[in-house]
Amino acid sequence: MESGQPNSAAADKTQNSSVPPVEGVAGGGTSYGWVDGGLQASSLGNGAIDPTKIHSADLLHVWSMPSTANVSQQEAPRPLEHVNLLAARNERESFQIALRPKVSWATSGIAGSVQVQCTDLCSSAGDRLVVGQSVTLRHVVPMLGVPDALVPIDPLNSQINLLPGETSAIWVSLNVPCGQQPGLYEGEIFISAVRAEAESRGESLTKSERYQLYKELRNCIDITEPRDYSSSEEMVQRLTSASTTLRRMLALPSFQDCEENNGLGDMMDEDIMNNVAVRLKLSLTVWDFTLPLTPSLPAVFGISETVIEDRFCLEHGTKGWYDALDHHFRWLLQYRISPFFCRWGDSMRILAYTCPWPADHPKAKEYYSDPRLAAYAVPYAPILSSTDAAKNSLRREVEILKSEAHWSKSYFYLWDEPLNLEQYDVICSISNELRSYASDVRILTTYYCGPSGSELAPSTFEAFVKVPNVLRPHTQIFCTSEWVLGTREDLVKDIVAELRPDLGEEWWTYVCMGPSDPQPNWHLGMRGTQHRAVMWRVWKEGGTGFLYWGTNCYEKAMIPSAEICFRRGLPPGDGVLFYPGEVFSSSHEPVASTRLERILSGMQDIEYLKLYSSRYGREEGLALLEKTGVYLGPDRYALDHGPIDVMRGEVAIQEKESAYSTSGRGTMIASH
Repeated sequence: MESGQPNSAAADKTQNSSVPPVEGVAGGGTSYGWVDGGLQASSLGNGAIDPTKIHSADLLHVWSMPSTANVSQQEAPRPLEHVNLLAARNERESFQIALRPKVSWATSGIAGSVQVQCTDLCSSAGDRLVVGQSVTLRHVVPMLGVPDALVPIDPLNSQINLLPGETSAIWVSLNVPCGQQPGLYEGEIFISAVRAEAESRGESLTKSERYQLYKELRNCIDITEPRDYSSSEEMVQRLTSASTTLRRMLALPSFQDCEENNGLGDMMDEDIMNNVAVRLKLSLTVWDFTLPLTPSLPAVFGISETVIEDRFCLEHGTKGWYDALDHHFRWLLQYRISPFFCRWGDSMRILAYTCPWPADHPKAKEYYSDPRLAAYAVPYAPILSSTDAAKNSLRREVEILKSEAHWSKSYFYLWDEPLNLEQYDVICSISNELRSYASDVRILTTYYCGPSGSELAPSTFEAFVKVPNVLRPHTQIFCTSEWVLGTREDLVKDIVAELRPDLGEEWWTYVCMGPSDPQPNWHLGMRGTQHRAVMWRVWKEGGTGFLYWGTNCYEKAMIPSAEICFRRGLPPGDGVLFYPGEVFSSSHEPVASTRLERILSGMQDIEYLKLYSSRYGREEGLALLEKTGVYLGPDRYALDHGPIDVMRGEVAIQEKESAYSTSGRGTMIASH
């Protein structure tokens, strides 16, 4: 994210102020109408503050922050500047708007309410990115005091409450469709202090209007109640009557301004029209290249089916169960990851599967053929029940899938982190069974050590490196923990040296409880660039895939709206990348974490690096990563956002010059 010049004098004069005192520290008193910065309380009068009559810049600080920033509740205000973003087609680029009240203008315990509204982003050619579709706003909500949950803001009711002495943030995402025309898109975001909903609710309608509205709605419901109609004429009469009732409601004086604006209500309210709101100018340059629909790096992430069953009170195999799994699967695909559902057994056995339906079901073809899916897990059903029926079902599943073009994306995930030779023998036994059904079957095994009780090598690390010699040919995807490497990138060559690419063997990596700070991981409270750096590390080390064990593995709960508790014994945030929507509102849509958004950004960074390397070679790609200061090693990477945009910008410039050069040569050839 680049910054320009401050976009208004009113905003500029109020930004350079000190952070207000914290309640209970050095005489804070922040909940008693404190005043932050140079604005004098006397200038607002001694009575209640009416936010509709005072410029919002006099009531709150507004400034922008990059998506890699963790905007804490005590984040200090900065100057308000023009936001410039850069993105390819089929890419999501995000930034944050930080808000901090200077005074309290509400009569309740909050500092006040703020309305955030955004225009469409338009190009000079008339193309646009539409709010609610390509432009989304989400409120950053703290989890364990760390800004993480991204709760969607309703564009029709875009109000959030600010607390005294605390900074809040809005997460703004711009999603560029594959077919979007390249060019410069511009728009504005309006932030206005408003009366709290509870204070203004009674002013929107008079008592008589509220009574009339209630009566008409009640009448409309009575008319349209389900019943057996004696004739089609009666049904038409009742619908006509209901339509008449609804028209009477729309004729109420309170809806007059909506009528004048063709029912849209003109999303910009009167305070904005009167120039009371803080205006943030927003520009997006869409580059003339497109990120691939299928991710170049298979990144497989687990979803616990048992957590879904418990929290949403769903019985395994019911329609509600299938619907819930389907909803989670489709929602996660937007993050360029390939989800798999999982159920854990004894001794870390695992049932992993991408599609809940059998391979001969119509939904299975839809799942496995989705171009956004880079890899999919095939269920090994006998892991739950070793009956003949289960084995026959497995054989049938493999026979169907191996005839499909997408079979090359398939894998079996049988055991998580086997520890001894007995567990290794089980994997080998299952492999023999699967290879009798399909000789080119792929089995993924995660591990962080060699098998105990073996004499593979004299040292622990050497035993770890020699694991492929024990599992060959019963594992094709050797997935190792980044924790084992620590900061020793030079150890990668020892691991890769033991693999046989000629036999289709691959090296994938994963993070779990470790590695810990300062190495890249997705724990709550780590730096934003530290979250994003997980994928930089994967690309630099040369792994061809990545696995993450869980995205929804919080403590067990029996109701959807139950408070989220991270699992005991794990670092906060480990195994949790999104939250149930019901925890925050009545919505059933999952709520992403800032960490999940940064994973998406890291996956997009890989596409940039791959594009650059495809033109100039991998060594040049590695050099770009290092010379821009984005990533040099597991404990040496960018701590702020600037180098990221430099790297992405360099790729875009080179791509543009290459395209121009190619088109120029084509023109010269054609002229001859």
